Amino acid sequence: MKTYLLSIALLFSVLLAGAQTPRLVKTGTSTRLMVDGKPFLIRGGELGNSTATTMKNMEPVWDKLTVMNLNTVLVPVYWELIEPKEGQFDFQLVGDLIHETRKHDLKLIPLWFGSWKNSMSSHAPSWVKLDQKRFPRVKDDNGKSQEILSSFSKEVLEADKRAFVALMSYIKSIDEKENTVILVQVENEIGMLPSARDHQALAEKAFHDKVPDQLIDYLRENEERLVPEFRQIWKENGSKRRGDWEKVFGEGLHTDEIFMAWYYSKFANEVAAAGKKVYDIPMNVNAALNRPGRKPGEYPSAGPLPHVMDVWKAAGSAIDFLSPDFYNPDFEHWCDLYTRQGDLLFVPEHGFDKTVAAKALFTFGHYEGLGFSPFSIESKENPEEEDLGKAYALVENLTPLISANAGQGRIEGVLLSKEKPETKLQMGDYELTCKNDYTLSWTPGARLDEWPLGSVIIIQTGENEFFVSGTGVVITFEHLKNKDLNIGLLKVDQGSFDDNGDWAVLRHLNGDQTHQGRHVSIPTGSFQTQRVQLYTYE
Repeated sequence: MKTYLLSIALLFSVLLAGAQTPRLVKTGTSTRLMVDGKPFLIRGGELGNSTATTMKNMEPVWDKLTVMNLNTVLVPVYWELIEPKEGQFDFQLVGDLIHETRKHDLKLIPLWFGSWKNSMSSHAPSWVKLDQKRFPRVKDDNGKSQEILSSFSKEVLEADKRAFVALMSYIKSIDEKENTVILVQVENEIGMLPSARDHQALAEKAFHDKVPDQLIDYLRENEERLVPEFRQIWKENGSKRRGDWEKVFGEGLHTDEIFMAWYYSKFANEVAAAGKKVYDIPMNVNAALNRPGRKPGEYPSAGPLPHVMDVWKAAGSAIDFLSPDFYNPDFEHWCDLYTRQGDLLFVPEHGFDKTVAAKALFTFGHYEGLGFSPFSIESKENPEEEDLGKAYALVENLTPLISANAGQGRIEGVLLSKEKPETKLQMGDYELTCKNDYTLSWTPGARLDEWPLGSVIIIQTGENEFFVSGTGVVITFEHLKNKDLNIGLLKVDQGSFDDNGDWAVLRHLNGDQTHQGRHVSIPTGSFQTQRVQLYTYE
């Protein structure tokens, strides 16, 4: 007997999807990416910035991707390489990458390294870089030009749009039926450095013009939904609905950042909208996260960061969602900020460190995220030994079950460390106490200064049935409505779903592995899925 059924809403979406292009579909409280007519979870990896500049350099990479159970590779597309001369496009490399990705049964997310890559304009073509009158640079507050194209320049915008439209047209021409390309990132880590705003002539004029009606209307219509830190700035300055930027938001670096966020977002939305006119697939923009204590201009400010997220949303809807890049240890904090308005979570870039396996599981479980992707995915010498591949194998096997229960309040996840060794969840009639595996007194690692992260995806599939999948977590259960009831483990089995979607038992675990019925446990270093059936006794 199969242990999952597609929800009616999701089934309807699947039937409608057919052979349509990739798209986002809302199901309950969750948003799913539909690819080839099915819900798709991005088990991704992003290549190092220069890895895909030639196919020769890519030859040893493909096998590394598949051995880690990826289904998607994130690959830069470089403006300088596809348009070396103005109006003359060369898509040979892009085409070869798409075909090779398809050959290895992977999906592709192109990262458009157009006007900006990590704030700078390093991948703009030479004919753009050398014509600084036509394509003006940002000037800092001392009037010094920066290696950053100005978002206020119509010439910059139109040149970027033409190249992006040509790219999307080419992708459609060779991939519309195959759906190898499932999502496109517009620009890369947009932001201002080393000053908080652009001070060249076009920018100065815009700064002293009135705040656009489009932004004011958004503030008025969404006043109670604005992120708190942004709403506070506006309200403390009198919630004004007309005037220039300093009149509406006050004087200071915070206004410089709001101003730039608006013009960056308008630029990115225009580029995305132009691309979607020729090939309408989902598009996102990513952000380099700021660190505590840094002022605007000391980090890539004005990018799609949580405190200016409303500005980015107000500027247009061609960008489907905003995404955080992680080189910041406070993973849960930042993910909470990106999802607090009900937005979907996709982590397109995370430093490829020892935490990524657990964080990937947490992304898919707690946030019902679209996907996860470590950076420089090809960098490991022994990829077959990476925990990421083990975590991705679990996610791959669970994808139908996750998709069937998405957005229904039946999926959760935990991320547990030495600093946060325990958390409690409420699912159905039960309270689950989840602890890091190293909290067990007999675990040798409990004495270590640093603990590996523990993380599991938990899916409730029946009143008394749960699937628990991950590593390094111990779980006990209590009844929410009747504390006098004892909760027992009726049956705990380790296993996986077969190709028909049926649960296949590998090991029955009601003995030492459950501490004789006291808890559900997946040890650190082991990656398992367990089916847990509960019962009550007095």
